[in-house]
Amino acid sequence: MIKTETEYQECLKRLESDSRVIQEQRRKLEELKLSSEQIDLAMEPVLSFNAQLKEEVEWYERVKRRDFGVFTQLTEIGPLLVALRIANGISQSELARRLSVDVSQISRDERNDYHGISIERAERVVAALGEELQISVRYKKQPGDLMVAS
Repeated sequence: MIKTETEYQECLKRLESDSRVIQEQRRKLEELKLSSEQIDLAMEPVLSFNAQLKEEVEWYERVKRRDFGVFTQLTEIGPLLVALRIANGISQSELARRLSVDVSQISRDERNDYHGISIERAERVVAALGEELQISVRYKKQPGDLMVAS
């Protein structure tokens, strides 16, 4: 997951570079007179990595636009906290300052997607980012549930 503007810029450069490498690799494989199936098989690893990198760049760009999507599980709070920091253009150092913790703590938390974070601590991070959460709950009908007439 891309977590800083520097990483984002590096990924954009990598995508551009990879595009040239992919084209060159495909051209060389075609020169060897390989079948399209053989070429596809040989290209699969580099294309898979490239697709994953594109997804990460797209995620970062969506987050910068504050397009977070819908989170359906409380375990997704970690990636949401990272996304909120990015959307607000706040560095890990600035967040650490606002929370009165060392930047290494924020770096470690984000690297682990805030795994195991307490609700109280998550609320402190949200407040330090100048955000407010709204949580809603919807009843999810289970198979076999009986409808009760009113």
